[in-house]
Amino acid sequence: MKTLSKIIGLFILCAALYSCGGDGAGIDSTKPRARGSIGEIILVIDSAKYAGPVGEELKNIFEADLPGMLRSESIFNVHQVDPRAMTRMLRMSTNLIYVTTFDDRSSASQVINQQFSKESKEKALNDPSIYSLRVEDEYAIGQEVLYLFGNTDDQLIKNLKANADKLQNLFEVRERGRLEKILLARKNSAANAEAEKDLGIQINVPASYQVAKSEPGFLWVRQPTPNGNRADISLFFHEEDYTSEEQTFPENILKLRDSITHEHIFGDPEDLNSFVVTEKQIVPSFRNMVINGNFTTEIRATWKTNNISMGGSYLGYLMVDEKKGKLYYLEGFVYYPNEIHRDALREIQTILLNTDVSWTPDQGS
Repeated sequence: MKTLSKIIGLFILCAALYSCGGDGAGIDSTKPRARGSIGEIILVIDSAKYAGPVGEELKNIFEADLPGMLRSESIFNVHQVDPRAMTRMLRMSTNLIYVTTFDDRSSASQVINQQFSKESKEKALNDPSIYSLRVEDEYAIGQEVLYLFGNTDDQLIKNLKANADKLQNLFEVRERGRLEKILLARKNSAANAEAEKDLGIQINVPASYQVAKSEPGFLWVRQPTPNGNRADISLFFHEEDYTSEEQTFPENILKLRDSITHEHIFGDPEDLNSFVVTEKQIVPSFRNMVINGNFTTEIRATWKTNNISMGGSYLGYLMVDEKKGKLYYLEGFVYYPNEIHRDALREIQTILLNTDVSWTPDQGS
């Protein structure tokens, strides 16, 4: 296996995260499989550095609170480990991040620094923009190892601040990809058939979900067997004509969302006066993006029934397909009292981002 000092001599000029990843060629089949929960990161860093400004910036990136939540929940499940305490089992973790600065003389940081060649350190000294190295499958197959480094704390912090979104997105995309392979190994073809018929879109939902309600312009699917270890997750899909840019304004997205849930989503099927609304006490979070060429707004917020008997978190996407002249609202909402919602929301995001709103019947199924 190549040592880090040899690898870094070849790739240290790669300051952009996305150009360093391997393509899977040359994988050593004798290596073990990486292991770790979805969303779990092992952060290898000196404890004193983690307690200081560098650690604060790392927490801002990898332990940031998810927006629009009922309570504080971090985006990733991060475990800090002293470099001197790394074991063979920990090195097999799916997501590993090593953090150091070359001026740090602590014994813990020196464990990491010794993996860098003198030439590599000189290159970093001459180019302060160099701060990262991404190595796939270094200790195990299916592993992501990221080295974050700098000559000083201030230099590393500056680069972390400038590249926070890239660093966060690297692991967000990776973890969705891992989860997608698990969730969508078996799909519900009946739900997709309903989506094609009633909304003119293609969806990919796990086989474990069942159709709860289907009619022209609307589809509701649900995970029917929640338990103490499994959240109650519902997904719904809505379609209508796109007539004005004003439909994409945040206040109008919330009005649309609440009109859909008022009509279709009941807290108690036996009580038509019990319906789902957005919780206004927690400010919803909006983020604009482009997905498959379509303008999209992501919404993270909380919901409750109008009689306040139930509540939870939700993640929605408003998508505009101008070619078809259609507007789509896709949402997943969670009911899981007193438990963490992060994993359920990642499941929802993975499923919803696999929706093809640009599909047309002449494309075939």
